[in-house]
Amino acid sequence: MKNIFEHLPDASDEEKFQMLLAQPNLKIERIVSNGQSTAKGYWYDQEQSEWIMLLQGGAGIEFKGQKPFALKPGDYLNIPARQQHRVAWTEPNMTTLWLAIHYAADSSLKQY
Repeated sequence: MKNIFEHLPDASDEEKFQMLLAQPNLKIERIVSNGQSTAKGYWYDQEQSEWIMLLQGGAGIEFKGQKPFALKPGDYLNIPARQQHRVAWTEPNMTTLWLAIHYAADSSLKQY
């Protein structure tokens, strides 16, 4: 057993990504940020959907054509495949911790 809050890497110079689980059509990762954002003009445009939860710190997410909005600890959202998005900002003076689940959308999965 491991704890997602333990042994956080220093992300003061760059965001850190740690793979927690990788399976076909599923990837779970821990992301540690400290003041980083997506490069200006760059938009993520992923083939898989992504579910994210902010566990600690603060961050801003921006979808193309919309204003950025803030996330606080406990906030989560689903980003459908091909939805262009970027990290507008993360807290510069504290560790921001994310849980990201990348998955292939499958309409046959039971909805809860």
